Amino acid sequence: MNWDWEKLQNKRQRQGGGTPPPFQPDMNQWKDRLPNLRNFRMPGGKLLVLLLVLLWAASGIYIVEPDEVGVVQRFGAYDRTTQPGPHYHIPFPVESVKTPKVKKVQRVEIGFRSGSNTLGFFPDQVRLLPEESLMLTGDENIVDVQFIVQFKIKNPEDYLFVISNPEKSVKDVAEAAMRKVIGFNKIDAVLTAEKFAVQNMTRELMQTILDQYQSGIEIMAVQLQDVHPPREVIDAFKDVASAKEDKSRFINEAEAYSNDLLPKTRGEVAGIVNQAEGYKQSVVNNALGETSRFLAVLAEYNKAKDVTRKRLHLDTMQEIFSHQGNSKLILDQKAMDRVLPLLPLQGGFTGTPGQVKGGAQ
Repeated sequence: MNWDWEKLQNKRQRQGGGTPPPFQPDMNQWKDRLPNLRNFRMPGGKLLVLLLVLLWAASGIYIVEPDEVGVVQRFGAYDRTTQPGPHYHIPFPVESVKTPKVKKVQRVEIGFRSGSNTLGFFPDQVRLLPEESLMLTGDENIVDVQFIVQFKIKNPEDYLFVISNPEKSVKDVAEAAMRKVIGFNKIDAVLTAEKFAVQNMTRELMQTILDQYQSGIEIMAVQLQDVHPPREVIDAFKDVASAKEDKSRFINEAEAYSNDLLPKTRGEVAGIVNQAEGYKQSVVNNALGETSRFLAVLAEYNKAKDVTRKRLHLDTMQEIFSHQGNSKLILDQKAMDRVLPLLPLQGGFTGTPGQVKGGAQ
C-alpha cells in the first residue's frame, strides 16, 4: 500500500516538473469584477429595514398593572402620567416610561433589621442596630426604641424626580422625628401609657417633614416594636416598675376601702344630723309651748296673784310627787316622837323632826 502511494507521488512530480508552486490570486481578475459588486442590491433590503422600523415602533407599547401608574419621560423630563391599562409612547430614545407601584405599602425598619438565612433553613433573624435605636428622653434617660414605618407613594412624579433615594429619606426622617418625640416625653410615659400617643405624634411629624420636601410619600403607620431601657440597666428598671405597680395596687386598695367606708359613714352622719334636727325641733316646740303656757299663766297671775300663786305651788308639788319611783313617807308629830329622827329614805334624804309636818296636804 505504501509502495502504491510513493509511485503516485513520483508520477505527479514527473508530470509537474517537480514541486508545484504556491497559489497566488489573480488581482487583475478581481479588479474587473469589483464594479459588478458595487452595483449589487440585495432583494430583501427594504423589507429588512421596514421590519426593523416596525419593531422599533412596537417597542413603545406598554401595559400598566392595576397597582401601578405609568410615568412617561420625554428626553428625560416628565411629560405625563397614565393610568392602568395598555398605552403607547414614542420609543427610545425619545420617550421612556416608569411604572411605580402606587398601591403597594412599603416598610422601613429603624433600630433593627429582620432577615432570613440565605439557605432558608432557619427562621427570620433580627440584627439590632443600637446606633439607630438608642434615644434620649425628656428627663435625660436613655431608652432603646425599635419601630417600623409603613408608607406608600402619594405623588409618583415627586416620588421619582424630587428625591433620589426615597427609602433612605423615609428612614432618616423617621429616626429624626422619633428622637424629637421621645425627647418631649419622660421615660415612664414612653415605656407605659403614652406609646400610642408617641406613634401618632411621630407619624404626623414625619408627614409634615416629607410634605415640606415634596417627597410624594404618604406615611400610613408608625408601629413601636420594642421599647425598653438599655440592657445594662433593664433589671433595675424592672424593680422600679414592680415597686410602682405595688404602689398603684396599694392606692387602688385604699381607694376601694375609702369608697366602701365613706358611703356608710355619710349615711351614719346623715342619720345623726336628722336625729339632731328632730331633737332640736322637739326642744324648740317644747320651749314654745312652755313659753305660751307661761305667758298664759302670767296673764292669769296678773289678774289674781294670790290664787295663781297657790295654784302654781300645788301644780309643782303634784308634779314632784307624781314622778314614778319617788317614795313618799308621811308622819305626824306623835310618830316622830317615837322613832329615831334619822330616816334612811331612798335618794339619801336625811332630816330632823322639825323638817316634816304631820298630816297630808
